[in-house]
Amino acid sequence: MTRRYLMCRPTHFAVTYRINPWMDPSAPYDNALAVRQWETLRKTFLDLGHTVELIDPLPGLPDMVFAANGGTIIDGRALGVQFRDAERADEAPAYAAWFRESGFEVAMPKHTNEGEGDILLAGDLLLAGTGFRTSHASHAETQEFLRRPVVTLQLVDPAYYHLDTALCVLDETNIAYLPSAFSPGSQSVLRQLFPNAIIATPEDAAVLGLNAVSDGRNVVLPVQATHLAEELRRGGYHPIGVDVSELRKAGGGPKCCTLEVRP
Repeated sequence: MTRRYLMCRPTHFAVTYRINPWMDPSAPYDNALAVRQWETLRKTFLDLGHTVELIDPLPGLPDMVFAANGGTIIDGRALGVQFRDAERADEAPAYAAWFRESGFEVAMPKHTNEGEGDILLAGDLLLAGTGFRTSHASHAETQEFLRRPVVTLQLVDPAYYHLDTALCVLDETNIAYLPSAFSPGSQSVLRQLFPNAIIATPEDAAVLGLNAVSDGRNVVLPVQATHLAEELRRGGYHPIGVDVSELRKAGGGPKCCTLEVRP
């Protein structure tokens, strides 16, 4: 099935502050390389037949490239975001304005909610992460506005601060995930909901291999996640590796750069 994605060119990408364990403001980064890697990711989606729309990047917002955090869009309803960290706060109204201009019904959350970073649609369910960024209180808001049942999942490893760094929805009935990123209770819930899930290794997760984008068959993931790619292939999926290692310096991968638009 062809998909519709929203992306933001990393024109202003930089690592100048630290709001997750991946970021090191003292380490060098290469904006031009980040842009080239992002362009390759965008072209990969286009080559697969998907539609890619763009939101204008704003100066002073180096993480705006991570469009997945801009909101959650399902059935023509767009739930905006409220960021935990002040450094990203101005991204929220920019994405909400794009949603309104595109004709979506928009609501803004009262509680911290970082969009598809922590809210992932899996069939009829919304898998909702909490523990580091998106607050548990926002899950009720999400269910009320998006009108899908929410399954709360507790994240426990600071390296996997968003759900989309520890879990990838592969299709309507299956996922890939790193069990150790979740609390024991959440691991049990995931085993019950997805008994045939693909289990990632710590090595896969350490290159943000689970921060992947699946259209149900093709799975675009970091090229460094070789074991996960092989497991996906065995599971009947078609893994496509891309190198977004420069964006990983800010804690992002293919999924972070990609917000699915579901009209």
